[in-house]
Amino acid sequence: MIKMLPVVVLSLILLMVVFAPFITRYDPLRIDLDNVRATPSLEHPFGTDAKGRDIFSRVLYGGRVSLGVSFIASMLSFVIGFSVGLVAGWYRQWLDTVLMALVDLTLAFPSLLLSIGISILMPPNSYSTVIAISVVGWAAFARLIRGQALLIKNMVYIDAAKALGMGDLRILTFHVFPQCFSLGAVMMGLKFGSYILTEASLSFLGLGTQPPVPSWGNMINEYRTYILSEPWMVVAPGIAIAFSVFCFNLIGDGYDKKH
Repeated sequence: MIKMLPVVVLSLILLMVVFAPFITRYDPLRIDLDNVRATPSLEHPFGTDAKGRDIFSRVLYGGRVSLGVSFIASMLSFVIGFSVGLVAGWYRQWLDTVLMALVDLTLAFPSLLLSIGISILMPPNSYSTVIAISVVGWAAFARLIRGQALLIKNMVYIDAAKALGMGDLRILTFHVFPQCFSLGAVMMGLKFGSYILTEASLSFLGLGTQPPVPSWGNMINEYRTYILSEPWMVVAPGIAIAFSVFCFNLIGDGYDKKH
């Protein structure tokens, strides 16, 4: 049974990010030079940065970017990897050889380094981050779904369906797809946390979302020079990343054990 604490914490984070305009009255881009580097207070729970911008509002709005990019990238990785794995596992022969060679080539490189290499070839923005993560992330889904498709293909009820005259499309739709989908959905939950870290890493390196638009990664990069004098600037987005990744990993691990 999944523990409720990570679900509650993650739900709270998502609600705060989605309803950010109703939670904070500060514009995350508004510069206030009269209130520079203010310490945390009731007025500014996480203080202000070197330009007087409210860090709490920037964390909330930055979460929209970080979580949004990670969600879109995970969905694209899932769709691409699921399709490739299903086709490779079901049809086999030369198609399986070619597709799995591409999967092996992708998995041969460290995922973060490959994402960085792809991001360098494109303009630094959120769209490039989505593409970079998706291009790297699909291979793991493809490998998993292919194995599941191979297992299902050799089941007795699949042979019975073929004997009854059912075509490949119908068998894939009604018998193979549902069983592979649940497995892929569990993996997507497990991968989501790593995608948040990848997005934050790319933004930190200046290859993702660009300032002044906030994201958790570029906030840490922007505030790192103040880590000794005003540590709350770095701690706030860092805690947001840590809590989100930790909760997603716990939830995904719980579903994995349950299934």
